[in-house]
Amino acid sequence: MLFKKRGILSEEDAIKIVEWMSTHPEEKELIVMTEAATPEAKRRLWDYSRAVKLMADMSGKDHEVKVEILEGYVSDRVKGIEL
Repeated sequence: MLFKKRGILSEEDAIKIVEWMSTHPEEKELIVMTEAATPEAKRRLWDYSRAVKLMADMSGKDHEVKVEILEGYVSDRVKGIEL
């Protein structure tokens, strides 16, 4: 799933993304397009990815969420969820 944020991605924005992703367990990829991201927001998203992997390992499943944070330019042509 692609999320777009104009400006700086904050930790509060990352929490909203994690909450949305937790209600959609079928998603295997998380892409965030933003002009800039705080270190706390990045850490929150990476921690979510590690938690999903850990829970899958503990339950014997093979599930992983790939996180990609694209900083710099936010395209209007790409469709995604606006924050």
